Amino acid sequence: MNGTPPADLYSPDAGAAGFLSSEALHEDAARLLDSLRQASTDASLDDETRQLMKQALELLRVTTTQKDWALLRYRALFDAVPDPVSILAEDGTVLDLNKAGMAAYKRQREEIIGQNINVLNPELPHDHMDPVWESLNRGDSYVIEVTNMRGDGTRFPVEVHSANFVFDGRKSLVAVARDLSKRHEAELRYRELMEVIDKGIVVQNQAREIVYANRAAMRIFGVGEGRRTNDLNLEHWRIVDEHGHEMTSDALPAHRALATGQVIESMLLGLYHREHKQLLWLTVTSVPQFAPGGSKPAQVTSLFSDVTALKRDSALFDRAQSLAHIGGWEWDAGRDRVYLTEEAIRILGPAQTPDNIEAMLASLREPDRRRFRTAMENVVETGGGFDLELQGSRLDGHPFWIRVIGEAEASDPTASRITGTLQDISLDKRAEETLRIQARTDPLTGLMNRDAVLNELGTRLIDPVHAQVALLYIDLDRFKTVNDVLGHSAGDELLMQAAARILAAVGTEGLVARFGGDEFLVICDASGDPAQPERLADAVLGAFADSFRFGKDEFAITASIGIARAPTDGLRPQQLIQNADIAMYDSKHRARNAWQAFTPELARRQQDRLQIETQLRRAVDNEEFRLVYQPQVDLRRGHIVAAEALIRWQNHQLGELRPDLFISHAETTGDIVRIGSWVLREACRQVREWHDQGLGIVRVAVNVSYRQFAGDELAENVRAVLAEYDLPGSALELEFTERVLIEDAPATLKTFAELRELGVVLTIDDFGEGYSALNYLRRLPIHGLKLSQLFTEGVPNNRSDVAVCQAVSAIARSLGLALVAEGVESEAQRQFLLQLGVPVGQGFLFAPGLSPDEFASRLRSPEERVSNA
Repeated sequence: MNGTPPADLYSPDAGAAGFLSSEALHEDAARLLDSLRQASTDASLDDETRQLMKQALELLRVTTTQKDWALLRYRALFDAVPDPVSILAEDGTVLDLNKAGMAAYKRQREEIIGQNINVLNPELPHDHMDPVWESLNRGDSYVIEVTNMRGDGTRFPVEVHSANFVFDGRKSLVAVARDLSKRHEAELRYRELMEVIDKGIVVQNQAREIVYANRAAMRIFGVGEGRRTNDLNLEHWRIVDEHGHEMTSDALPAHRALATGQVIESMLLGLYHREHKQLLWLTVTSVPQFAPGGSKPAQVTSLFSDVTALKRDSALFDRAQSLAHIGGWEWDAGRDRVYLTEEAIRILGPAQTPDNIEAMLASLREPDRRRFRTAMENVVETGGGFDLELQGSRLDGHPFWIRVIGEAEASDPTASRITGTLQDISLDKRAEETLRIQARTDPLTGLMNRDAVLNELGTRLIDPVHAQVALLYIDLDRFKTVNDVLGHSAGDELLMQAAARILAAVGTEGLVARFGGDEFLVICDASGDPAQPERLADAVLGAFADSFRFGKDEFAITASIGIARAPTDGLRPQQLIQNADIAMYDSKHRARNAWQAFTPELARRQQDRLQIETQLRRAVDNEEFRLVYQPQVDLRRGHIVAAEALIRWQNHQLGELRPDLFISHAETTGDIVRIGSWVLREACRQVREWHDQGLGIVRVAVNVSYRQFAGDELAENVRAVLAEYDLPGSALELEFTERVLIEDAPATLKTFAELRELGVVLTIDDFGEGYSALNYLRRLPIHGLKLSQLFTEGVPNNRSDVAVCQAVSAIARSLGLALVAEGVESEAQRQFLLQLGVPVGQGFLFAPGLSPDEFASRLRSPEERVSNA
């Protein structure tokens, strides 16, 4: 046994092939030994021959013994493996099977050896060996779970591990099949145990996602029967520690166990359901679990118990409830005994701790006391529960709001014990009231807002036949000027001051609201004093008599007021407001700083305005506009120096309409931009036509709306029109309102510069009517000013108009600007303007607006030739 067997008989590299080949050699060797023994006893042999034979016999004996030992060792080791072991050829043929395999499959070795592995697993696919050899050829082992079949047809699960093996010189594999039946049975018993245990069990993966929760966990978290693990959402719960402090996600026991790989034992957590207002207390133990070969937990299992009931009498529980402002209570109906936690007692604030239901109810107000008592009686009679919001007063007189939840004990068949929570919701109620007030209040002025006043008016008009309600619609005059000149901050300050003045004027006789922008409403009851609305309107107008100051600036801001009454002028809030608005609009356009009561005639005029706006929208397309031309005349010599194009509108439904009736509508609707473009093009076309008639180049002045000027394409449009009719820029004069003076924006200066480069004459129209920003006037590249008819009509007799005309003339001279006077209707006016140094004027003294042919006839007269003076 100490010798080394010859390599041709046994080689470790031969594997099992060497072992099995030695079995045949063993039989031959035994016969050879017997023959040598008999031969060695032959007396006829000489000593030398006999000695050689003895040596050969000893060598053969030793060799045969080692072969026998190797064979026995292989078989002993092969059969000693407790799991079924099979050796398979490359195509899946079974070459050998150990005793455990015969026992497991309940078949004799001869029934399996030489058969394909399908004999043990008929469901294997025809190419089942391909993935096995792919793994083995890479140097990996191959592991798979399959179900194998015994000789009696029964099945059992196995886990098969395969590895490379050389068998009888051939490429083979050895497969060890481990029976999983007991493990599966254990897992099944473990899963059944997890489902029936009364402790909650939750399993989370590395991403902290819940992958399993048992029935107890679903029940504790309030997830109904038949729901899935996905329905278990911890986002609905606010989690606090034992002291009531909200916990971060990383501090939770399961997350700590995942992060540290250590068991987190018996941690007390409070879970407060945000929607159901329910507080649970749990003790939680979290155990990390590692995958084979892993260094970090693959998942964590948390076990927890509901200890809410056990903590009822705990001081720790009371402190946590106090932090959450939630108290607990229990009522034993049979003995009329009440138990309250310390926090519940603090919330109710009784003189002494209540010990019965009436003492507990003493802190509540009626009818809430009656509601609570009725709810308790219903639970006793029918079971179930209740959820009430109740109001009460503490001993010190401070009011409070509480939310009381109660239900019968589930284990009490008589419903004689009712338990629940009691939460102080005073802060929430005060916050709700604050929000309600804010929702009804204008944040800038503190007045009622639009929604609030509509609701108030709607309430008062529930019975409009008997409601004697009056409504004042107040709009501030010149508010836009302040807002544009001084900015929105000053505008806001003006609105706040105006609101204060209106409030002071109205006093307790009406409700004041800001309806929007610079518009205010006043609601008053006119049943006792029919003249009250007009009296309040006068009081409001009087409140605006003093100017408004903003730093060094002072503005005279007035108000226009419309009055409407219910039920005469409207039966619904919107109708009443609309009619008061119509009256206000009329007051503003007739005479500012006044009030106007609504009349059916005003409604008719409003309807006319709507009709004008509707027709105006289609007027350009329907070719309803035409231009007339009012001569601008040299006041000294009487020669025509230019003309102003004035628009006229002939509508097939409304007839001839004056510009003052439709221009303001066009400004409001934005149609003025399209109309202005038409005027510009038509005026240039007419200048070209006069030129072609031999009348020279007539400079025509065209009014440009601020809306046109505010666009980005005015200079480009003017350039295109001049090019279209081959006119020089000097043939066109553009008249702007004073509003452009306050637009000190780079775009404003850029537009003026571009127009001046074209040679276009630039004039400020009606100078002195608006906010004359002299500081901006000197910086704009303009050519002249037009003196408004509003001032020329009063000269030479009205001292104020004379002073204004003198001032404007002085400004024009000092800045080197041309000056044209509008509205010259008398010889006295002409003489005054000449003495003032005004060179050019226009008005009925010379001619009204003329048709193109009439204007051409004037030009053809020798004394009326166009003068460039």
